[in-house]
Amino acid sequence: MKKERKGLNRILFWLYEGTGRWPFLFRWAMLAFDFITIGYFLWAPFDQRDRAHFAIDYVIGGVILADLLARFYIARHRWNFVIRPINIADLVVVVTMFAPLLVSNFAFLRVLRAVRAIRAFTFIKRVKVLTPFFQRHERIIDKVTNLVVFVFIMAALVYSTQVGINDGIHTYIDALYFTVTSLTTTGYGDVLMVGPGGRLLSIIVMVLGLTLFLQLLRTIVEPRDKVEQECEECGLRFHERDAVHCKHCGEVIHIPTPGFE
Repeated sequence: MKKERKGLNRILFWLYEGTGRWPFLFRWAMLAFDFITIGYFLWAPFDQRDRAHFAIDYVIGGVILADLLARFYIARHRWNFVIRPINIADLVVVVTMFAPLLVSNFAFLRVLRAVRAIRAFTFIKRVKVLTPFFQRHERIIDKVTNLVVFVFIMAALVYSTQVGINDGIHTYIDALYFTVTSLTTTGYGDVLMVGPGGRLLSIIVMVLGLTLFLQLLRTIVEPRDKVEQECEECGLRFHERDAVHCKHCGEVIHIPTPGFE
C-alpha cells in the first residue's frame, strides 16, 4: 500500500514528477543546467585553476548535491536509488567539487557529470511534442547516449593518465581524438599510449567501445516491443506498450501513448 506524500516530500515530488507549468519549467531548468555543466567540465582546465574556477565548482557542487538529496528524499525505493550508477556518479562529482585539495589528482572524475545526459532523456521523452519520436527511437537514443558518455569518460581517463608523460597528449581534445580513433579501430598511429597502463587503457577503450557500438547496431536491427516505465510499487522498469497493470505486482501503470494509427 502506497504511503501518501505530505509537506516538502509532496512539493518536491510534484516538481520532479508532476505535471503543470512549474514542474515543466523546473525540469527544463535542470536539463539546461546538466548540459551547461557537462560543457563546463569538458572545457575547464583539469590542472591549472584559479579562484574563479573553485567558486564555480562550489556553486555547481551545491546544486548537484541539493538535486541528489531531493531525489533521494522523494524516492520510494531508496536503496535502488543509492545503487544506481547515475546517482553514484553524481556523488563522485560532488566529492571532486567540494574537496579539490584532497582529490586534485582525480579531478577528471568531474566528467562523470556527462552521465546525467542519460537521465536527461527521461524528461525529454515526456514532452508531448517530442514524445512520439522518442517512443519510436527510445532504445537507439539510449544506446547512442551510452556510447557518447563512454567516449567522454574514457577520454578523461586518457588525459589524466597521459598528460605530462606523453608527447601526443597535451589537451583534452588530444585525448578525445585518441579515444575516438581507437574505438573506431582507425588507429592513425600519430598518438600512442605510453607505458603498460596506457596500453591497458587502449585495450579497454577498444573492447568496451566496440561492445557498446555493436549493441547500438543490434538495437537498430532488432526492434523491441517493450517500453521503459518504472512501476512505483515494485520498481519493475520494462512493460509491454499496451500494459495497464504491472505484470509483477499488479499495480496500475500509466504509459504515455500517442494512440493507435
